[in-house]
Amino acid sequence: MKRLGTALVIFGLALVLGVANYTIWQKEQIRTGGREVLLELAPVDPRSLIQGDYMMLRYAPAVFPSREESGLDKGTLGLEINADGVGTFVRIDDGTPLAPNEIRLKFRTVSQWGEYGIGAESFFFQEGHAEHYANARYGIVRVDESGHSLLVGLGDSDRERLDPPDSP
Repeated sequence: MKRLGTALVIFGLALVLGVANYTIWQKEQIRTGGREVLLELAPVDPRSLIQGDYMMLRYAPAVFPSREESGLDKGTLGLEINADGVGTFVRIDDGTPLAPNEIRLKFRTVSQWGEYGIGAESFFFQEGHAEHYANARYGIVRVDESGHSLLVGLGDSDRERLDPPDSP
């Protein structure tokens, strides 16, 4: 009986580690192979935007359909990407082929008020660097062909990446 318990613990540990490593591998595939897209952030009061060592991100209305328009809790959007790499909502994805300047982006409801998000609504940074990121106007995400995304940075009003400042 003791061997069975040990075997179950080892199996459970291997399963947990396997799932964790698979998830890491998936995110790494998006980070290295996904298309970089800028998503406009909604203007918010900077005092409520920065909370501790992270920023709560809300995306601009141009990124998502209205709740009345979609009627969905989750799904996939069709975003049009302009020449600057900025994505804006054009349609709910119905499986029809994408235009050359479109991508798919998965979304879901992320708040009790029915706001939509992509699963990247927090941006973490080193303590003491809040002021540097307060000017963020774009979330920079990598998106794979199926619409899965990964937040990789923030951009300023000129669509330039806000790299971490040098530490003292």
